[in-house]
Amino acid sequence: MKKPLKEVLTLVRGSIIVSCQALPGEPLYCEEMSLMPFMAEAARRAGSKCIRTSSIRDVIGIKEKTGLPVIGLIKRRIEGYETYITPTMEEIDALAKADADIIALDCTFMKRGNGRTINEFLQQIREKYPDIALMADISTLEEGVNAWKCGVDIIGTTMSGYTPHSAKTEGPDYELVSGLVSAVPIPVIAEGRIHYPDQAKKMLQLGAHAVVVGGAITRPLEIAQRFYQGIL
Repeated sequence: MKKPLKEVLTLVRGSIIVSCQALPGEPLYCEEMSLMPFMAEAARRAGSKCIRTSSIRDVIGIKEKTGLPVIGLIKRRIEGYETYITPTMEEIDALAKADADIIALDCTFMKRGNGRTINEFLQQIREKYPDIALMADISTLEEGVNAWKCGVDIIGTTMSGYTPHSAKTEGPDYELVSGLVSAVPIPVIAEGRIHYPDQAKKMLQLGAHAVVVGGAITRPLEIAQRFYQGIL
């Protein structure tokens, strides 16, 4: 069952949302059985009150295993689309059916293969699912303000540094989070290159409602690479 957005936002305020994702080709991806519900259970025991995950099986599996609310998305590469996080209505439909508590989608200004702008896509979603909770994954202040004006519920800085028109930084994009907190009246969730607790704490001090941490907790390949690169 889905939890009301207000309840989820209360649960995660001032805290960390753990991202548990494993895509085909990654060490923790298993075709026969997903390992992400177990990763999510570890996050729950550590104190996480919400999980962000990709794929229908992981949305369903994590909710069953942990009882926690889930921010669901589907990563899908489609010819003609520069966006790949929940790019079409097909993914929205699947996530809605799976009872994702919040649905995350790419709300950047990158090209969409069907010719629709992100504004048109958000309008289409709202017409079909007026009560669904939406998290806009954006890369710039302008994109975040635009998504808010289009009626999303949460702004996430997920795509900062991953679009041609966004700032490239080695670490977290503090400037973007600070700017969004001042510019929009809805919750801002900090995400992207947050590798250490002090960085997460700084994001909260800047006014982020919560912080998503993924690679630093749930991707052992990235964690090991960071250690090896650090000593070379």
